[in-house]
Amino acid sequence: MLSSLPRWLLCLLLAAAAPLHAAAPDRPNILVIVTDDHGYGDVSTYGPSDVQTPHLDRLAAEGMLFTRMRANATVCSPTRAALLTGRYADRVGVPGVIRTQRANSWGFLDPRVPTLANLLRAAGYHTAHIGKWHLGLESPNVPNERGFDYFHGFLGDMMDSFTTHLREGQNYMRRNRETIDPVGHATDLFTDWTLDYFDSRTKSPQPFFLYLAYNAPHFPIEPPAEWLEKVKARAPGLDPKRAANVAFVEHLDAGIGRVLERLEARGLARKTLVIFTADNGGSLPHAQSNRPWRDGKQSHYDGGLRVPFFVRWPGTVAAGSKSDYAGLTFDIFATALEAAGLNQAPGSDAVSLVPVLKTGQPAAAAPRELYFVRREGGPAYGGKSYEAIIRGDWKLLQNSPYGALELYHLGRDPGEKENLFAKEPAVARELQAALRVHIQRGGGTPWQPPAR
Repeated sequence: MLSSLPRWLLCLLLAAAAPLHAAAPDRPNILVIVTDDHGYGDVSTYGPSDVQTPHLDRLAAEGMLFTRMRANATVCSPTRAALLTGRYADRVGVPGVIRTQRANSWGFLDPRVPTLANLLRAAGYHTAHIGKWHLGLESPNVPNERGFDYFHGFLGDMMDSFTTHLREGQNYMRRNRETIDPVGHATDLFTDWTLDYFDSRTKSPQPFFLYLAYNAPHFPIEPPAEWLEKVKARAPGLDPKRAANVAFVEHLDAGIGRVLERLEARGLARKTLVIFTADNGGSLPHAQSNRPWRDGKQSHYDGGLRVPFFVRWPGTVAAGSKSDYAGLTFDIFATALEAAGLNQAPGSDAVSLVPVLKTGQPAAAAPRELYFVRREGGPAYGGKSYEAIIRGDWKLLQNSPYGALELYHLGRDPGEKENLFAKEPAVARELQAALRVHIQRGGGTPWQPPAR
């Protein structure tokens, strides 16, 4: 009888039937914080910088700092889809950015695939999403239909202004399914709503999963005036575009500091696993920094992929620890499931970081292939996709569907300066063959919504 059900319904029924953890008090709350277009060089814990992020630096110092994590994609929607499903983005129908204009939208989140919120809610967690969604504007792909008990945030891709919160004249701010029109800077709003959420969970014995996704520091670069004045006073010679971005990031850092302080004040910090990362590298035209990596957002060079990533888990992760494990954003999915005492989801491509967090070393396994894809419209891309793959120290990439393939040895050349495609034809052919397998698998999932 079950075999006659539609696959999407069967997946959700199986998620609902997932076993609960036998010892609820041992299950941590899970807080995942994702920032938008936040470059590796714009978090001061990674090295000397003109930007100061004391709250993020402290979070990293209280847990494990990862130095070789990459986003699943060079742009927003695919990374978010991968994080919430534990699968490569094109395997859940999101190879590109989901936009408010259907004619220029390049993804449709597969409604048949359970999300991390589905699985944790079935295991007894209260699930909440605050901030930027960017995975669909309407049913079936709005947060309350993808496993979240509570949603307070922005459905769209980017805001035309952080103070008006509109996108192309449309209001995509929601509290669950209700359209709202809040007043204030979006970073402050998302922070305030998070504080309210912690207050609501203080006396509940039920663990929570909160996915907090800020729009900042995605352009338009709009720091509050007082934050910009502080940066100008501190560094009067700083380029104006760079000063605005520094102020924008520092305002964001202060908001995250408020989140962490409220977690502590409500007695939740000791029992909460906190993971921080960004969805892709920073935008170079907007004076963001991906130092020391090459290039930035939209690029398969590491400046577009390397992201800040750290984990605090009191009692499990040693403070001040560091890891050079090379993983991807969607490893958050597998990590959260294992932390909650759940089995890994069938079909997942993600790898749990729990062994790394506990011992500093990954579980024994075959070396990973890391796969990246982006599909895009406009004259530069034509609706086509371009891909990259990493195997060991070798990286094969393309940065335009019309551009040549490039090959780099990251161990000898982390700055990706010497293209070895012509010098290492055997390696190039091997990685091309591996890339074709990934592309074929992604081709099994539609990436456009059904015709209306």
